[in-house]
Amino acid sequence: MTVAFTFPGQGSQAVGMGKELFASFAEAREVFAEVDDALGEKLSSVMFDGPEETLTLTANAQPALMAVSMAIVRVLEARGLDLKSKVAYVAGHSLGEYSALCCAGTFTLADTARLLRIRGNAMQAAVPVGKGAMAAIIGLDDAGVAAICSEASSEGACQIANDNGGGQIVVSGEKAAVEKAAALASERGAKRAILLPVSAPFHSSLMAPAADAMKEALAKVSKSDPSVSLIANVLAAPVSDADRISELLVEQVTGQVRWRETVEWFGANGVITLYEIGSGKVLTGLARRIDKSVNGIAVNGAADIDTVLASLLG
Repeated sequence: MTVAFTFPGQGSQAVGMGKELFASFAEAREVFAEVDDALGEKLSSVMFDGPEETLTLTANAQPALMAVSMAIVRVLEARGLDLKSKVAYVAGHSLGEYSALCCAGTFTLADTARLLRIRGNAMQAAVPVGKGAMAAIIGLDDAGVAAICSEASSEGACQIANDNGGGQIVVSGEKAAVEKAAALASERGAKRAILLPVSAPFHSSLMAPAADAMKEALAKVSKSDPSVSLIANVLAAPVSDADRISELLVEQVTGQVRWRETVEWFGANGVITLYEIGSGKVLTGLARRIDKSVNGIAVNGAADIDTVLASLLG
């Protein structure tokens, strides 16, 4: 059985995330303490108790989601899981790519937390609130949405941000352009075209200042080649060189998260089980819709950890 670990992105956060792990496992408590120390604040209290609007802030949600994912990874490792021998690949959705790389040893936990705090702040600061927007378009294919973005670009920057699969494509850019894209999508037979409640136009050219900030931050951090290959968001193909990965993480800030193609790559290369490590089960739902041969399994809490260990360690 060929297995990959996948890691969720923004939107999977929820107040109470990680609380059961904290109560159940010393390894999880150590992860949350190390992330709190790296950031110089008690992010764990915001994760466990809210308030929701504080947790939802990009600069908090990104390291918080990574912390829950890494808490689960450390619990699995403490109970005998050897990533390199049991897991063929890692992948993560947007910020989840950092969780995947921390899991595979490219970055330390403390550095990953700090990188995600920088990333969250830089993405929020890149565009004045209200200038950018994102919209989910349901029921049109990649080519159809790309054509709509091209037409909507008469109103400003507009591009595909996430090809999530299952007929869901997210577009991002300047507000007027994204609104035009949503209207065009509805005219052209989309089942739905919904403006998303996001604080910035992620994965668009408007994020260029954030890409510059990440280039600078990644140049300063120590990094190692991952112990297992990463299926990179902007390539939807494996990469295992740390310097190349850094370049791709910079590209990812303004580039497309090619999640549909990532799951299709897994299916085409015999990876039939995707364990979604962390909060929520968004990627698990997407996996089943993209490729029926791929089985997504969400790993959120203690019972899920037992299931993974029984399956991988026998």
